[in-house]
Amino acid sequence: MSTLPAKMHTRFTELLNIRYPIVQGGLSHLSYAELAAAVSNAGGLGQIGCACFATPEELRADIQKAKRLTDKPFGVNFPIGHVSLDGFLEVTLEEAPAAISITGGNPEKLLRSIQQSGVNVRTMVLVAGVRAAQKAESLGAHAVIAVGFEGGGHLGRDDIGTMVLVPRILDSVQIPVLASGGLADGRGLAAALALGADGIELGTRFVAVRESNAHPAYQQALVEAKETDTIVIERAIGRPARVLKGPIPDAILQIEQELERTQSTPEERLQRLLPHIRGEVNTRASLEGKLDEGFVWAGQMIGLINDIPSAQELIERNVKEAYEQVQRLQQIF
Repeated sequence: MSTLPAKMHTRFTELLNIRYPIVQGGLSHLSYAELAAAVSNAGGLGQIGCACFATPEELRADIQKAKRLTDKPFGVNFPIGHVSLDGFLEVTLEEAPAAISITGGNPEKLLRSIQQSGVNVRTMVLVAGVRAAQKAESLGAHAVIAVGFEGGGHLGRDDIGTMVLVPRILDSVQIPVLASGGLADGRGLAAALALGADGIELGTRFVAVRESNAHPAYQQALVEAKETDTIVIERAIGRPARVLKGPIPDAILQIEQELERTQSTPEERLQRLLPHIRGEVNTRASLEGKLDEGFVWAGQMIGLINDIPSAQELIERNVKEAYEQVQRLQQIF
């Protein structure tokens, strides 16, 4: 393939008016304007992570920065948690990015607020099961992102892999579906499209690009790791999450195993684990490079990370590889 296509035509590229159906995940503490703009300039959909900022005005400044760095569509990711998102959503709607994605919980309140604002913004909801996808569709979401058990960060509770989850969700909703979890290269893009998905979301893979603010030690660890080098923590509190193996994750697992042997309440479990899973424990490793003193999110696809390219190089390589896989399949048939 000597030249890249002017555009890949899926329901998602038409929905967002982007060149390629490749979305950068809302990486906690890592998805700033520089990365989002680089992904969007390369033809994908970059995203700024709301969780990267302490105040709504800091988020506003980064959205405005992204607008200076790209004239292409980009999104803002909202992870549902214990922090109030109202002020962050207000400034985001005032800045009117092309898309808002919602992860980690019940999206109803945020979707209602977005719809009531009247702002023309596309909404995406991360889901890990059929019921959640159907609920997102019923609430008016424009697309869902189906994340399989292979993915990094917080996952669904049912341990369903991407190859099964994506077709199940496609059979259950009418809106565009993106595949996520276990995807890193053009083979994954081609496979997702073959399953019927309208595109893919890449999380961990975009940690290891040059525009990412992840510490070089974190990036190098992803390059050197194998697909067997992740574990799932936080099951004891009902929110399983995949991380790179290390001393702190091992200690967290030991605490969880102890909690499982006791009759502790959910509140007691959370209080016991909280000092070990706070955001600063994550950033100690991901931003400061102290991997033995914290934890970092990572999906099983780390076995497919072999370098640290630019966002543009990664996206163009994925598109080229996907095209080659399509050509190979055509020869088979």
